Amino acid sequence: MADRDVPHELARWADIADELAWARPWQRLYQPTGEYGRWFEGGRFNLAVNCVDRHLELAGERTALYWEGEPGDRRELTYRQLHGEVVRLARALRLLGVGSGDRVALHTGWLPETVVAMLACARIGAIHALFPVPLPVEALAERLDDFRPRVLITQDGAWRHGAILPLKARADEALGALGGIEHTIVVRRTGVDVSWYAGDRWLHELLAEAAAEAGSEPEPGTFDPEQPVMASHLANRRGRPVTVLHGAATLAVSSLAVHRYGIADEGVFWCAADVSWVGAQAHGVYGPLLAGAAAVMFEGTLDVPTRHRAWDIVRRYGVGTLLTTPTVARMLRGWSRRPPEATAVEHLRRIVTMAEPVEPELARWLAADVGRHRVTVADAWGQVELGGIASVDPPVAPRSLPDPGFTIVDGDGNEVPAGHRGELVLRRPWAGTLRAMEGSGAADVRQRHWHRPPVYSTHDLARRAPDGSLEFLGRMDEVVSVSGQLVSLGEVRQVLLEHPFVTAAEVVERADQRLGRSLAAVVALTGDVTADAVLAGVARELLDTVRELLGGLARPRGLAVIDRFGDELSPDALRRALALLMAGAREDPVSLTWEQVLAAAAAAQP
Repeated sequence: MADRDVPHELARWADIADELAWARPWQRLYQPTGEYGRWFEGGRFNLAVNCVDRHLELAGERTALYWEGEPGDRRELTYRQLHGEVVRLARALRLLGVGSGDRVALHTGWLPETVVAMLACARIGAIHALFPVPLPVEALAERLDDFRPRVLITQDGAWRHGAILPLKARADEALGALGGIEHTIVVRRTGVDVSWYAGDRWLHELLAEAAAEAGSEPEPGTFDPEQPVMASHLANRRGRPVTVLHGAATLAVSSLAVHRYGIADEGVFWCAADVSWVGAQAHGVYGPLLAGAAAVMFEGTLDVPTRHRAWDIVRRYGVGTLLTTPTVARMLRGWSRRPPEATAVEHLRRIVTMAEPVEPELARWLAADVGRHRVTVADAWGQVELGGIASVDPPVAPRSLPDPGFTIVDGDGNEVPAGHRGELVLRRPWAGTLRAMEGSGAADVRQRHWHRPPVYSTHDLARRAPDGSLEFLGRMDEVVSVSGQLVSLGEVRQVLLEHPFVTAAEVVERADQRLGRSLAAVVALTGDVTADAVLAGVARELLDTVRELLGGLARPRGLAVIDRFGDELSPDALRRALALLMAGAREDPVSLTWEQVLAAAAAAQP
């Protein structure tokens, strides 16, 4: 390392990068050039080799994955077995013509095949994007159209809450209006009947064909450290899509750093979150595998067949670290009249929450009732743009986790005193930061985060406590986290405004006992809507349309009809007032007046 360029403040990144295997060593750690800086110049790298091949000599028989399906079926893969699966699928994708820089869409849930597909794509230099299982057809079609893959991998059906979601049928409908996708590879998961079209291939048959073609094992590709391996869709801004791309080595180094020094204690690791989210991929798949750990993966919902399923999984696999969202933790608390038995959590040493703020009483429940004061409860913060988690309080090894240089600033970029709220910025480079952006909304996102180069502006609000700890206060923009998924308030508002009876609309977030956070909508209607029956019908249409176009988490859980929207309030004051008024509103529409909003705005002044 003596001959390489390593800035002193970034030396920890160099140490972590050197834990990995490089086909050609990097020569310069970081350069502040281009839009996002450049990492690991001169190196050649393969993410899949580092997740799997690197462990074969010393730990090939060690368990890599414990997988459990919602109906109760289970699989266990060692690192050697996982390597064989990845090599076979990589060979099969090559036979279909997929190569470096090509794109593969995954519309699959938490399956071993999903992990294998992610790694197989990385092995040959292809870019994957994972789309959530519950996506409605219209939203799936839009994301496929944005991503433009050559190949789609999906399932015949997916288990969710005891029912089967028809993923192949949804994919067929979504593909009906699209071109450019040459093959649909289907995982035989549930056994439901599916329609078959030209270009459709069963995964097991494709793998058998690839095995028959096999000679010597094909060599994995070696790529530029910043070559994209993973794409993720951001919530649309005013209907304009944005996709962020993460690089192979940059994502690997940040995922390993956060896993080893930020979130994971020793023992088995379980990320109980939706695999389509960047955080779940970075910290539920790449992080554990890069560290040579055993990771638990669960397919379905945690109340099937009983509401003790999560604790049964923790007991069965001896989970040492549980990473999840506060929403999941709240559900577990709501489902339990009493804490899990001590024997269920005897191996558990650490619980980390991510994706949204965790309230103190929930953290206390996790530490005292669940963990019997033997468990450390930590709060993690991160962003899709940063490749997942970038801060953990408290981290496992604070001196070893790289420092992003968190600072809280005012609108002019000046640091604010402790106790004052402001925008959280990163004054030091973070290796997991995206490498590229695509889509018509990319310029807006770039301006939001890089308007003070080289400082990265998170566009999140925070304040620093007297002891130096950070309190995260939510986002500054109109994108909110609902059950760990990002939802654009502007996009929901746009859908509402497209209804012929709606003249104006506002959408706000609010506390929700079940989801943690949910949305509420306030609309002004034309004079045509008078009778209660007509109003109820319009309300149903509005909420159902949002669900169909944007998904269930975007569907407002509260709806109000207002007589008018005045112009006396700033946007922030209006949102605070509406959030106060809509705190307990339900889907059955209630009536509001602008005078009530003005009174609430006065009461809600910060």
